[in-house]
Formats: sequence, structure tokens, C-alpha cells
Amino acid sequence: MTPNQPYLLRAFFDWIVDNQMTPYIVVDATNELAEVPQEFVKEGQIVLNVSPSACVNFALDLEFLSFQARFGGQPRNISMPCQAVMAIYARENGAGTVFAVEEELTSPELEQEVDEASSIPTRPSSDTSEADSDNAPVPPKKGKPTLKIIK
Repeated sequence: MTPNQPYLLRAFFDWIVDNQMTPYIVVDATNELAEVPQEFVKEGQIVLNVSPSACVNFALDLEFLSFQARFGGQPRNISMPCQAVMAIYARENGAGTVFAVEEELTSPELEQEVDEASSIPTRPSSDTSEADSDNAPVPPKKGKPTLKIIK
């Protein structure tokens, strides 16, 4: 499947702007394809205001985010691959999301955890003792779904 980050990035951007708030992004400035003003980079990251009033020619597709903005009064072209965006949030209240790094999503440890989780039986076999049935997986509760991030 294609990465979902560009879709989520667009959705959060639209949501923040639709609510009359200011979208900020946190960018991994160490990404070799990220073209950001290096003089404003701190600890390998830069926070950018991507509100419609702060930038022009904003373009976000499935691979890249680009726009023009002024830094110290000087117009600059900014561009980066979507995976260089580490987070998007509203300046006013912090609502937004942090994106997982692509390597974390495909790490061997995570794949092993997924494999192990998928091999867990959903009900105990007939030859298990009562002690084993206490350790049997519990079916999920009914109601709203929840998402648990495993690291």
C-alpha cells in the first residue's frame, strides 16, 4: 500500500485551516531532499508556519510539499518530501498529530510482533487447563474502536 502520511497531512492541514487556526509543521531538516532555511534549523528540525496567509504557491501531493515564504523579509522556496514532515499541529491549541517514522513502521521487531499477534489462538483448545484459559486472549470490547501504538 502507498504511505498514508500524505493523506493524513492534507486532512490535518484542511481541518486546522477550516477551524480558523494556524497550521505549523515540524520538519526533519536532516532529510537530504528537504530544502529549508538552514539558518533557522535547531537540533535537526525546523518549525514552519504553513498557513495560507504565511505562504504562497502551497502545493501538497503524494510525494512532496512545497511553498514560498518569507524568512527575515527574504522570499524563499521551501520544499520537502512528505516523509520529512514529522508533525502538524495548530499553533493556538496544539491539536494535530505526530507522524511515525517510516522505518519504525516497517521495523523487524514490529513485523515480529505482528506475526506473533496474528498467531495467537482466539479461543483455547479443548485440552487446555483452567490456568491456561485465564491467560487466553480476551475478545475486544464492544463500542468505539481504539488504536494502540506499539513501539
